[in-house]
Amino acid sequence: MTCLSLSPTPLLLRWLAGWTLLGLIPAFQPEWTAYWLLAGGLSLTITAWDAFTLHIRPPPLVERLVAPTLPLGAWQSVCLRITNTQEQPITLTVFDHYPTAAADCTDLPQRLTVAVGGWTELRYRLRPIVRGAWTFAPVQVWLESPRGLWRRDDRLGKPMTVRIYPDFAAIVRYIRLTSDQREALLGIHRRRRRGEGHTFLQLREYRIGDSLRQIDWKATARTRKLIAKDYQDERNQTVLFLLDCSRRMRAQDDDLSHFDHALNAMILLAYVALRQGDAVGVQSFGGERRWLAPHPGPGTLTPLINGVYDLQPTLEPPDYLEAAHLASTRQRKRALIVLLTNLRDEDQDDLRPAISLLVRRHLVLIANLREPVLDEWLAQPIQDLLQAQLYATVCHYLLQRERVQKELRRLGGILLDTSPQRLPTAMVNQYLNLKRGGRL
Repeated sequence: MTCLSLSPTPLLLRWLAGWTLLGLIPAFQPEWTAYWLLAGGLSLTITAWDAFTLHIRPPPLVERLVAPTLPLGAWQSVCLRITNTQEQPITLTVFDHYPTAAADCTDLPQRLTVAVGGWTELRYRLRPIVRGAWTFAPVQVWLESPRGLWRRDDRLGKPMTVRIYPDFAAIVRYIRLTSDQREALLGIHRRRRRGEGHTFLQLREYRIGDSLRQIDWKATARTRKLIAKDYQDERNQTVLFLLDCSRRMRAQDDDLSHFDHALNAMILLAYVALRQGDAVGVQSFGGERRWLAPHPGPGTLTPLINGVYDLQPTLEPPDYLEAAHLASTRQRKRALIVLLTNLRDEDQDDLRPAISLLVRRHLVLIANLREPVLDEWLAQPIQDLLQAQLYATVCHYLLQRERVQKELRRLGGILLDTSPQRLPTAMVNQYLNLKRGGRL
């Protein structure tokens, strides 16, 4: 606990101002001087005793209750539990020193009274806006004196560090859905599993809608009823994310940057892929370079999130060719390479050799973030020359961008061009389609 200082309250200042104004009376009627000085001495005694009483008072106990990890962009509740250890009620004003550079806050400061030997809980709302590890400083408490003339500035409780993660609420919502609901949410239509790319699971009775190719004629003849083969998607495959941390990903259309949207989509797809039995890894480029080798199993998700939660987009340009060389060297086995980036027409010369290198051994999915503002500009009516020029500029930009995408498709890449808000659904949708099509 750190005690900074005693300071007068507005009540004491008003009291002193009133006593000073009363000094005008002795100025015109000297016989009242003694009474005025007596009132001043009495006020001084009361004020000094009130200050001394506050100075020797033990501070209350303050405990902060907050989750050690918080999702980016979601409002969370933070609780401060304040316990009164004194033999009389206490009145105090509380302000929690949350990481102001990383979060928005409401409902602070708050003034409250705690009964003798009791405790109370103060709650306020916090919305993290920047990922990373951030520290809560000790809670600032203004403890009022018994007569309310002074307040003491204390810093109570222990500092604590919380981690601001990408928004994992999408994973929680996905887990809560049933299997059929997930399919409907993601727009996936089940296809009968047949041909290469699928593993035999079991024999079962034939159901209406099953393909004739699924019928096991030997088992049917043996049991004298139609028996079909059941298949499951192939497992033990690899999904490797190439995460662009360059200046391209600093663009921002809403509360989150393109990079934050890309992280949210990557984590959701990683969860789905791990549940499908695949291994998941991450390689970042275009800034801080990190490598998380692919590993299978549900336990991989936590270290993966811990490995990328504090990544931030930089001011460096993206080097796609270097990223492709590193990925090809590190990942020898065939994998689904998911490139999360924001393409520009000037990227063609760098991207073409990078994609050509990757598709020799891997299946490459390019998740390209499209700025929603481009579609908004195209939808606006043209009413003057300036709007016409803007419309032509956007059309030219999109045409150049489409040429880059066509070239990448010709080289063998799979293109997703979608808005940041729709990226998680689009990526999971495409991944499940590739799995069911046996393309991995």
